[in-house]
Amino acid sequence: MTALTLSTAAAAGLRADAIVVGVAKGTPAASGGPVLAPGAEAVDEAYDGKLAAVLETLGASGAEGEVTKLPAPDGFRTPVVLAVGLGPAPGPGEDYSAEALRHAAGCAARALAGAKKAGIALPLADAAALGAVAEGTLLGAYTFDAYKASSRAGSTGRKGKNGKNGKNGKLPLGEAALLGGRPRDKAHKAALERATAVCEELNRARDLINTPPNDLDPEAFATLVAAAAKEHGIKVQVLDEKALAKGGYGGILGVGAGSAAPPRLVKLSYTHPKAKKSLAFVGKGITYDSGGISLKPPGHNETMKCDMSGAAAVFAAVVAASRLGLQVDVSGWLALAENMPSGSAVRPGDVLRMYSGMTVEVLNTDAEGRLVLADAIAKASEDKPDAIVDVATLTGAMMLALGSRTFGIMANDDAFRTALHETAEETGEPAWPMPLPEHLLKAMDSPTADIANMGERMGGGLVAGLFLREFVGEDITWAHLDIAGPAFNEQGPFGYTPKGGTGTAVRTLVRLAERAAAGEVL
Repeated sequence: MTALTLSTAAAAGLRADAIVVGVAKGTPAASGGPVLAPGAEAVDEAYDGKLAAVLETLGASGAEGEVTKLPAPDGFRTPVVLAVGLGPAPGPGEDYSAEALRHAAGCAARALAGAKKAGIALPLADAAALGAVAEGTLLGAYTFDAYKASSRAGSTGRKGKNGKNGKNGKLPLGEAALLGGRPRDKAHKAALERATAVCEELNRARDLINTPPNDLDPEAFATLVAAAAKEHGIKVQVLDEKALAKGGYGGILGVGAGSAAPPRLVKLSYTHPKAKKSLAFVGKGITYDSGGISLKPPGHNETMKCDMSGAAAVFAAVVAASRLGLQVDVSGWLALAENMPSGSAVRPGDVLRMYSGMTVEVLNTDAEGRLVLADAIAKASEDKPDAIVDVATLTGAMMLALGSRTFGIMANDDAFRTALHETAEETGEPAWPMPLPEHLLKAMDSPTADIANMGERMGGGLVAGLFLREFVGEDITWAHLDIAGPAFNEQGPFGYTPKGGTGTAVRTLVRLAERAAAGEVL
């Protein structure tokens, strides 16, 4: 993890590989050229007030994500100035948005791969802005090289095919000094500590998502979770296949029946003595999804190691809540299974008796996520939390509806759905509220069981949400986050988002827990 420090050092005197400054797009009325952002004053002065003009000559416009490198001016102890675009300049009396700062810091961190130290001189109007810059830097610097022959020995003890231990999430930027950050300012220190805790856990989730499924089956996942829980004082309970059978978890057992790696249900419990609210987070943890007997077509299997992204997000969020000491009780339920075809696999037409007692006719074994979530949601409901939020890479239909960067939010309470949408947008995670049309329920009628696991093809993401709602305990507020689109980035990196596992929903869940602790929701 990149080391972050708060520094009052002058830009010219800082010993580093580069100094990062921000540049924005000016308004057409003001020539439309690049405009320097606050934090760049010292560098501009060393350029005799001509830094913006030099950048424009080099082709810089200040557009979001744009990176321009140029030699540092005489007298500086750093060899390079890196100007990163912030997008449109804010209006008079306005500050740069938190997401613009995160995005710019992430671009800078990626551009400085291999640097030992950088000075970050982006706008720090307040502690919130400092936290955004810190988050962008830590998330943007992330890489996953555990299975590269050149990776250094790490702490997981797992070996790649090269036979050498790798380090998950090695960050190439060694240290970043946030210039203008005040080490003795309580608000600045708190913002940095929060960003560090949240981003370390989010990057841990990315590590898990990126780990090949031959090294992360349900048992291995549960073992890693238990070790981290012990480290952070979180209670953990792991139900193996025998306990699942004794407890009647037909959904989880059914999905895992075709695999040589048996399923697990893991419960994490973080409690605070002053908590007045309780949250239950439930994560889909299909460590590999072949589709089962309803096998996925060619071209759809290669990234299915990411089908446990919901469980990874829940795990990370609970640990982050513990590290931050939030005054709210948070439980995390990880429904872990591997969905494989074999002679013992569940078949289309089979009927499963779920933990809740309901029976489900399985019409498509590739609609498995809702089966494991249904058992976990029903079990989580027994604790009577103030709210349940499940997180899952659940449906391709949601990707068709919202694309690859936005997740859908469904809920049995409109106010809670709105609060979750606001929370996600506040953290910089694009989301959109989706309905639960009652007429779609009839399509899941089964002549054999209480309900089928499939309904109408059109609106398939909404059908899945309606299915899950059937397993929520009475009078419990519930929401469903379908993160199928943004959970795994198959394109190139952008901003602070890497290629591969993204850790989507971690920041939303943590912020929701903070808001619940503050009495702002529920």
